[in-house]
Amino acid sequence: MAQLIFALKDVPESEANAIRSILDDNGIIYYETAAGRWNISVAALWVADDEDYVPARQLINAYQIELQQELAKEQNEMPLPTLWQTFSHRPFTVIVFLTAVAIVLGLSIVPFLRFG
Repeated sequence: MAQLIFALKDVPESEANAIRSILDDNGIIYYETAAGRWNISVAALWVADDEDYVPARQLINAYQIELQQELAKEQNEMPLPTLWQTFSHRPFTVIVFLTAVAIVLGLSIVPFLRFG
């Protein structure tokens, strides 16, 4: 019976291609289903042989752990911008968000000020 080994929903094409090549390189026979025109079906990779399920999952898990470590390393190397850096790059966006925060804060506090 066919078993789902990897769902392709919201997966970047580069990652999906890497998974396909890993399965191909290791001789695991799989097939792919598309989500269809209205995204009703399951876009995924499946193995037809039950004996291929465990090795396929182990390969995919190993790849995802490696990918996660690479992404964590990249995130650690790239510091988050400060508020001033963000303001210097996108002043309009920062002003709009700060105004929205001030409005929400003001609307939240006004009922308590009227009781006093």
